[in-house]
Formats: sequence, C-alpha cells, structure tokens
Amino acid sequence: MLEFIQINEIDNVVVALQDLAKGQSIRVNEDEVVLKEDVKRGHKVAIKEINEKEYVIKYGYPIGYATTFIREGEHVHTHNTKTNLDGIQDYQFNQKLSQNPFQKENLVFKGFKRKNGKVGIRNELWIVPTVGCVNGIAETIIKRFEKEVGDISPFENVLVLKHSYGCSQLGDDHGNTRSILQDAVLHPNAGGVLVLGLGCENNNLYDFKQGLGEFDEERVKFLVSQEVSNEIEEGVKLLKEIYENAKHDKREEVPLSELKIGLKCGGSDGLSGITANPLLGRLSDFLVAQGGTTVLTEVPEMFGAETILMERAEDEEVFSKTVELINDFKQYFIANNQPVYENPSPGNKAGGITTLEDKSLGCTQKAGTSVVTDVLKYGERLKKRGLNLLSAPGNDLVAASALASAGCQLVLFTTGRGTPFGTYVPTMKVSTNTPLYEAKPHWIDYNAGKLLEQSQDTVLQDFIDYIIEVASGAQVNNEKNDYREIAIFKTGVTL
Repeated sequence: MLEFIQINEIDNVVVALQDLAKGQSIRVNEDEVVLKEDVKRGHKVAIKEINEKEYVIKYGYPIGYATTFIREGEHVHTHNTKTNLDGIQDYQFNQKLSQNPFQKENLVFKGFKRKNGKVGIRNELWIVPTVGCVNGIAETIIKRFEKEVGDISPFENVLVLKHSYGCSQLGDDHGNTRSILQDAVLHPNAGGVLVLGLGCENNNLYDFKQGLGEFDEERVKFLVSQEVSNEIEEGVKLLKEIYENAKHDKREEVPLSELKIGLKCGGSDGLSGITANPLLGRLSDFLVAQGGTTVLTEVPEMFGAETILMERAEDEEVFSKTVELINDFKQYFIANNQPVYENPSPGNKAGGITTLEDKSLGCTQKAGTSVVTDVLKYGERLKKRGLNLLSAPGNDLVAASALASAGCQLVLFTTGRGTPFGTYVPTMKVSTNTPLYEAKPHWIDYNAGKLLEQSQDTVLQDFIDYIIEVASGAQVNNEKNDYREIAIFKTGVTL
C-alpha cells in the first residue's frame, strides 16, 4: 500500500496515507526525505524547506502560509501554517472550461414516474407539518393509518418530516421555512403528501397552499387541525384517499438523465480530497455527460477555492450569481460579527485538514470539472440540468435538507470520520478510508478508500453500478436505521 501521495507536482507537501514514524525515509521525486517527527494518516509532511511567510502548496494551490521556518520532513499543520484568506474579494470573469471526459451511455434505473413528468427513486407517503406544534399529531395519524391499512405497499415508507418551526418567525426565517416545506411537498420521492397545519401559525396552510403552484390534487391533501372535531380520524381518512390513488404505482425504467444528485461532505479528513471527493467529482462529470444533474452546496467550504468554480461558469450571468453566492455568505458572517474563515472544525483538524483553503480545495473536488450551469438561492428548486451550485451553510443537516428540497432524489455524503444521520431522501455515506468503512458498516455505504489500491476507472464503474442499484430501490444505511432528519436554516429573531 502507498505510504504517501504528492497530489500535484508543484506541491511542497505530501499527505500521509498511513501513519508514518519519526526517522522513516520516504522517496519523493528521486529525493529521500527523512521524517523529523511522527505523522498521522491524512496529515502533511514538508518535502522541502518552507521559509516563514512562504506559501504551503497542496493540490497545486496555496493552502496558507508558514508562520515559522519549516524543515524538510516536518509535520505541516495548524501549529506552523495559517490561512491566507481575509475579508470580501473582488472577482473578474475569466472563463476556463474543459471538455467533459465522459461520453453519453444508454443507462437506465427503475424509478417512479410522476404525473408532472418528474421521477422519484422512492415511493413514500409523507406528512409535512406546517408548524412544529403538530408533529405529535402527525405521528399518531401515521400509527393509526398503518394499523388500519396493514400492507401499505406500493408505498415503501410512511414518515413525518418533523421540524420545530412554522410559527414565531419573521422575514427570511419565515420564508425559508415555507419554501423548504413547499419543496418537500412537491418532491418526486413522495408518492403522496398530507400537509398538516394547526390553524393559528403564521405559516398558515392557506397561504402555503397558494404558494405551491400546480400539484397533483389526488396525491397532495391538506388538513387544519383546529377546524375539525377529530384531527386523527380526518388525517387517517385523507391518507387512505392518497393510498387508494397510489395503489397501482410501480417502478419502470427511466434514463439516467432523470437523476438529480446532491454532493455533500462532513467529518472530512486529510484523505477527503484524495479519495472520496474526487470520486464524487468523477461521478458528477459522468452523470452530467448522461444529461443528469448534480448540486454542490456548503458555501463556506467554497471559500478559498471559489475562483475555480467561477472560471467554470457557463456565462457571465452564472459567474455573477456565483460571486453573489460567495460574497452574500461572507456578508452573513460579518453581519453577525463572526469571523468569515472560522473553519475547519476540530474533527477536520484531527484528521489532517489545516486551513479553510485546505478544506475547500478538497471539498470542491466533489464538483468534478463540469461547467456550472446555474446557481440557486436557498429554498429554490432545480431549473437546469448539469452542475448547479446551491446556497446553504456547511452544517450537515441543514445543507443535506437543502439539497433534498432543491429536488435531489439522492444525497452523496463523503466522510473521513463517520456520521449516522440522513435527510429525508436517501443519504449515501462514502468513506474516505477503509478503516472507517470496516469499523462502521452500519453507517458507511461505500468505501472510497479502495482507491488507494484499485484503479480510478474500476472504482468509478463499481460506484456507478451501486448508485443505479440505490436509485432502483436498494436501501442505504440511513434508511435501514430509520435515521431521517429535516433541518431548516435560521438566521433571525424568534418571537
């Protein structure tokens, strides 16, 4: 097994692919480097002297500067490296597009065609509360429904999209809650939805319904709890109506171009930008070549690598929207008197990530090399095929929920340290390293760590096959464990 990797030929550091010991020699470009100290897997080693104030180079880009003289063979990390990032920047449109390395293939998966032409990879029955006050009512309705109906097929699951919002909110918070929940109601993974209100919340059901636009009235029903004598009985009745209308739903072959996949990472480590994230990048390019759609979010984890994405904007309009995406999120930090570059997390650092540039240059590899076709605001739904950018924070639950609400049927989530959660669409965990995959098989669905032992093409083909299986109905771990969350971005006052 490889001991280390130099990602780009101009890098002045290498990344340890396994724990390395003080005194150990490694050979880099015909030169022998002797380690001055122990270095853990995922962490960086200087392969030449780096003077104080000189850039530390990884991925072919500066990830910060040396705060002191760093000797060849020394560990390069937070104790001797600092970010170069500071404040809001000005950007110029400097388009640099590359040809997609993949060709279109006639691949299909088995999904559920909806009346509006969209395709779901699941056929589930959801209750979407307009306000957190009715979460308990919704759970009771589901229990009664499942008891009375027995076999709920062809629905594959029945769940409540529980949240704590919908009232005592103003401005953007109120708008975010309404938009995210409306997006869920219209999501193609839902074969039916009951929208459940209380009756006195500011996210009132009647305005909510008007904002949905067109919807399938046989599959989407509404109930205001305060307006009926027995909300449980009425709720069960409405679910049964939806169930009757869905009885003949079945999977059928649809082209891979109908897939919309969210790209997310969390609990990243020093191998994220070497194994799992590049794997998602190649998958993204492959899916785009098929006419499909991928979505990259986590805006704060684009900081330091944003110009790479801006250079791939389809046109000046998309470039301008990308600039707005980046600077608006920086302004959000500034308006709340918080440092813009307070990243990476303690877990990231323990895994070998040193600065935000280090994290972002690894994070954005999930987007591959494709042209950026559109930029979405938080709560907006997908309008264009291809690679899209979405405004949302780095928080795992909030960002994954935003990807689902944008219309992604599946979220791919890379991790070097592991996490069990899932949002309300299948959330596939991809480990950056084999030890994590072996230690947490009930969390991790796919091991990208094998890229250190197998060819990129072999692993990519295996990954594509697995994604088609999941899109066709195979459950991932968050579904098997029934770990499903919806989290909504909150920025303002609670009344």
